[in-house]
Amino acid sequence: MNGATGRPASAGTQLFDCRDAYIHALEEMAAKDARVCVVANDSLSSAKLKHFKAKFPERFVNVGIAEQNMVGVGAGLANGGMIPYVCGAGCFLTGRAMEQVKVDLAYSQSNVKLCGMSPGMAYGQLGPSHHSIEDLAWTRILPNMTVVVPADPIETAAAMRYSLVHQGPMYLRISRMPVPRVHADGYEFRLGKAVLLRDGHDVTVIASGVLAARALDAARRLAEHGISARVLNMSTVKPLDRAAVLDAAKTTRGIVTAEEALAAGGLGGAVAEVLAEEYPARMRILGLPDVFAPTGTAEFLLERFGLTAAGIEAVALDLLENEG
Repeated sequence: MNGATGRPASAGTQLFDCRDAYIHALEEMAAKDARVCVVANDSLSSAKLKHFKAKFPERFVNVGIAEQNMVGVGAGLANGGMIPYVCGAGCFLTGRAMEQVKVDLAYSQSNVKLCGMSPGMAYGQLGPSHHSIEDLAWTRILPNMTVVVPADPIETAAAMRYSLVHQGPMYLRISRMPVPRVHADGYEFRLGKAVLLRDGHDVTVIASGVLAARALDAARRLAEHGISARVLNMSTVKPLDRAAVLDAAKTTRGIVTAEEALAAGGLGGAVAEVLAEEYPARMRILGLPDVFAPTGTAEFLLERFGLTAAGIEAVALDLLENEG
């Protein structure tokens, strides 16, 4: 676990839009490597691509609202030696183009980076059609597909820089929901490695994306009950850090996973698979139940489904209080 470079003193109070970190890194990469290009689906504003288009017009392709074509164009560019970043709202990039993601990218092992923008329930007031809560389950099960869910702007930029040297298809879940920093300056992203944000011996909270900072807050709340909570940022959903999961199972009394996605099939499912196969342990999976999330602000929806510090705290307490 990358505790030395990944652990700040505490989660900050200033909030950041991770899309700013993603586009800054993308433009920086494009300036240094002529193979970097972008394929988009009329998402210049939501994917913050206006400046990229103005700066690198010859390396920007807008296919319009045609996500299946967008993924195919990305695969073609990769076959021609380019390194395409296919950027669009996570709900449409995965939902509409899943066959192309499966065949053109995963099966073909194309060197394409998918940037799923505004995932989870960030588009809250646009309703269920715009919620991207299934994307982790869909992408995680595809052979050859790497899935990364950065927790803050520092990790977003670091994961983007890593993606340039990574060979093969990758899904990067880029949040628009404001989050505090949970990583220190100088943090280095390591694929498949959990980051220890806070150590503890009673319970382990494994979180990703916008839930990482909330997991840290939950750990502080649990400390007031005399409970020592370990917090792991599991930004790489695939390949999962199995060693970190097994260590948590063996050295703490239970595991709680927390993610802004369906509880079935995503991070919680990946952790449960490891435990079922290698070291059965008590756990709780915190995510959306088997429902379509309704319309409402993102914060309202997180509160509704208990994806908060208080919600994580409550689940952890229940896990520990019902050990018998």
